[in-house]
Formats: sequence, structure tokens, C-alpha cells
Amino acid sequence: MPANTAVPRACLSSAPAPMAHTSGTTPKMVTRERTIRHVGYGAMCLESFVAIMAMIAACVLDPGLYFAVNAPAALVGNTPDAVAHAVSAWGFPVGAEQIKALITQDMQAGVWKAGEMIPSEFELASRFGVSQGTVRKAIDDLAAENLLTRRQGKGTFVATHAEQTTRYRFLRLAADDGSGRDLQRRLLHCRRVRASADIARPLELKSGDPVVFVRRLLLAEQRPVVLDDIWLPARLFKGLNAERLAAYEGPMYALFEAAFGVQMIRAEEKIRAVAAAPEEAALLELPAGAPLLSVERLTFTYGDRPVELRRGLYHTAAHHYRNELS
Repeated sequence: MPANTAVPRACLSSAPAPMAHTSGTTPKMVTRERTIRHVGYGAMCLESFVAIMAMIAACVLDPGLYFAVNAPAALVGNTPDAVAHAVSAWGFPVGAEQIKALITQDMQAGVWKAGEMIPSEFELASRFGVSQGTVRKAIDDLAAENLLTRRQGKGTFVATHAEQTTRYRFLRLAADDGSGRDLQRRLLHCRRVRASADIARPLELKSGDPVVFVRRLLLAEQRPVVLDDIWLPARLFKGLNAERLAAYEGPMYALFEAAFGVQMIRAEEKIRAVAAAPEEAALLELPAGAPLLSVERLTFTYGDRPVELRRGLYHTAAHHYRNELS
């Protein structure tokens, strides 16, 4: 080791002192024990070094994620002075990624609920001790991810599925005639069941965990178009039943936001062509074996936690699946 290389103090102070020979100990035994101790202390120092390097790498590669995971609890819903003090305590420049993580953290904690207006850019800049430009960039990113919605002349709001423009954001079925009419709903049943392995796995549950199972039809001009089977973790949707679903007139995701505090943030879908099984064909008023589009959707809330598994069968004789790519 070069003469000017610094050695961690913990490693120096923990190094074993020379051992005196005692009765019944040979020089070989002393040397072996000394070697084992040095190897042990060396491993401890190496482990500390690896942990420090991993922390630095996490901060450099994804500062927003690192900040969100490690941010002090005092940042969530606290006073502007406390937040600014906690932010400055990090000891490195806070950018848009960190502010984006903090705003998301407050939304997740329910400081600002779905549909509510968040503070102005000026107020947020003061709260977090950063420039308005940094806050604006963070809000732009969150708006692009459909977590926030800007309303001209009104402010910025937490995105909600209750709005007309976003209520069917995840439903990609469109009429061939371009009519754009809303589909009617017919609830078939809603009950608590035990999750089978193929349902539990994507929802990150254990096989046998309770889930709420919903089956419904979507209709266009009184003709069935979509048969949806939906599974929801029961612990997040206590009190959800058929009566409550049938009585609610808005989109299902808006009910989940308002009544259960579960906001659907993003979704992943798998699409394939299938032949209608006899039971599903009867519900869709089609002959068995009729061609259908199978759409399996896994929906996530904050923190990328899966909260809904949906398997839909789409009859596309007068409709098509439409997606926009950019």
C-alpha cells in the first residue's frame, strides 16, 4: 500500500494487537489466529466499501429513485421549513428527479388526493428550496406520465379517472364508425374468493389470499361487446360489493379512487386472439368458437404495486383495439 493511502479509522482501530505467547500456545497457533482475525477485519472493511460504492452508484444512476426510497419521513406532508431543511441536509444539489419523487410521495401519502389541486410552482419551489424551473420540469414529467393534469388558468391537479377526458384512458376499444359513444355496463356478480396461483402471482399475493372477483359486460346499443373478469386484492377494497358497484354511475376506477384511495397509475397489457369457450360465448351472445380478442391487463398504483388483474374478451365485429404510439 502506498505511504500516502488513507486507511479507514474503523479498520485501524479494530486491528488486533500483537499477542503474547501463553502457555500451551505455539508460534504457529498464534500466527494462524492472527491471520484469521486479519482476514475477518479485511472482509468487514471490504463489505463497508462495497456498501458505500453501491450507495454512490444508486445515487448517480437514478437519483430520483434513491431520493424517494431514502428521503426522511419528515418530508411527507410536513411544513415548508421542515421540508427545505431536510432537503438541504442531503448535501447535494436537488434536481427535478428528486422533486418529482417528493411530489409523488406526497400524492401517495394522500396529502393531495385524486382530483385535488396541488400548490403552485412558486409555493412548491419555496417548500422544497429549489428554483421554479426545477419544479416546472418535475411537474411536466409527472403530467407526461398522467400523474398530474394541467388546467389552463386554474392550476395543476392530481390526475383522476373521474374526468371525461381520462375516464377511459386504459380502455382502447373504439367503434369502427367512430361514434365514440360510452359503453353501458351490466354487472354479473361481485364476490370475495380465494386467489388461485395464476391470479395471486401477478398481484404479488399468496395462493389462497382473499380477492374481490368482479364479472361484468360492456354493451354497445344493448349488444355485449366486452366480457371483463377482474380480480382485486381484498385488503385494499374492503366493503366493495355488488350493490356498491351497481349504484355507482361513474367509471370503476373513479370509484376506486374516491371510496378506497387506490389510484390506477399505469397498466401493462397482453393481447392475443382466442376462440370463445361455450360459457363466455353465451354471455357475449355468440356461437361457441367465435373469434375474440383476449386482453389481459395488470394495473399498478404508486410504487409500481399491482392492484388489479383484468382479463377481457372483446368482440370486434364492429369495434377495434386502438393504440397510439409515439
